[in-house]
Amino acid sequence: MGGIPLGELIAFGVAALAAGAVSGLLAGLFGIGGGAVIVPVLYQALGLLGVDDTVRMHVSVGSSLAIIVPTSIQSFRAHLKRGAVDIAYLKAIALPLLAGVVAASVVASSISSGGLRVVFAVLAFAVAVRLIANRDSWRLGSDLPGQPQRSVVGGLIGFFSTLMGIGGGVLNNTFMTLFGRPIHQAVATSSGVGTLISVPGVIGYVWAGWGQAALPVASTGYVNWVATAVILPTSLLLAPWGAKLAHDLPKRKLELAFGLFLLFVSARFAWSLL
Repeated sequence: MGGIPLGELIAFGVAALAAGAVSGLLAGLFGIGGGAVIVPVLYQALGLLGVDDTVRMHVSVGSSLAIIVPTSIQSFRAHLKRGAVDIAYLKAIALPLLAGVVAASVVASSISSGGLRVVFAVLAFAVAVRLIANRDSWRLGSDLPGQPQRSVVGGLIGFFSTLMGIGGGVLNNTFMTLFGRPIHQAVATSSGVGTLISVPGVIGYVWAGWGQAALPVASTGYVNWVATAVILPTSLLLAPWGAKLAHDLPKRKLELAFGLFLLFVSARFAWSLL
């Protein structure tokens, strides 16, 4: 990236700071770790900097997971203080989540950039439609299922979230609300899911990208530390504000806001595939 014009480097810095601010709010507001914002912003910014397309999406996802580690922890602590986190549920899915992360890291070592974008766009669209068109009758049960269903769902959440570079909130929110849990509790618990996914996810993407050609400067595997250092501070600063908003907003407004946001993300990635 050393030969990039100063104007483009400044543009990258501004975009990264903005992504950090928005991702921090989203980490607290939706329990998603902010990856749904960070990944598309980084994908475009790294393109401006001339990063090869064969590694650009992978670096965006890996770097997003690195940023999610501290933001998820901070968001989780903020929600935990409010007593909204389902700790028993988190303990039940911890090992399956880890298994899903490991499997996704193996897949990430061979999947194409376009493949990662397809996964991101399809899952974001499906969840967005469910939230926007939500009705109280859309329930699979009155409470979360027991084992082995929880383990299966936990593994799938870990797998697909790691491929998307997100903290798992996108999928965990949907699972919990489909089984009658309040959206505020789903958001709070998802911040804990983000912590359980992001830490091993970073290790997995470092391994998956180790020795890859065309990686941008200051990268360890598919994790770029320059992007992480720029985005992380503003993200950490605003995560507690997002957690406060999550508990102040009415349930339906929170669902609509989350759904509209995911529609935008899905459309953006679908457009990038054309």
